[in-house]
Amino acid sequence: MKKTVLSVFLAAGFAGSALFSGGVAQAQQYDWRDRPPPYHHHHHHHDGNVIAGGVAAGLIGGLIGGAIANGGGYEPAPPPPRCWYESRPVQNEYDDGYHYERMRVCD
Repeated sequence: MKKTVLSVFLAAGFAGSALFSGGVAQAQQYDWRDRPPPYHHHHHHHDGNVIAGGVAAGLIGGLIGGAIANGGGYEPAPPPPRCWYESRPVQNEYDDGYHYERMRVCD
């Protein structure tokens, strides 16, 4: 089950990266003095959506990673007991004597 969930998330991640490409990178030098006046114009990029998306991705990734690290919340079954046969002394029913019987012993 864990491998299935992990493979689904990996496939979704690769598909998402293929469908949504990043912006175009431009390697040119920018000098603020090349701009027309006023030089001190403040840009408001409205990065709130980007920050909210990053926080949401972090929370979802933490939940998924925690579920994978904890193994899905179940514990594996304990190993079966080791058993063997031994000859053990057993008291007789009618007298104070003993005899030996083979008994199954498990730890």
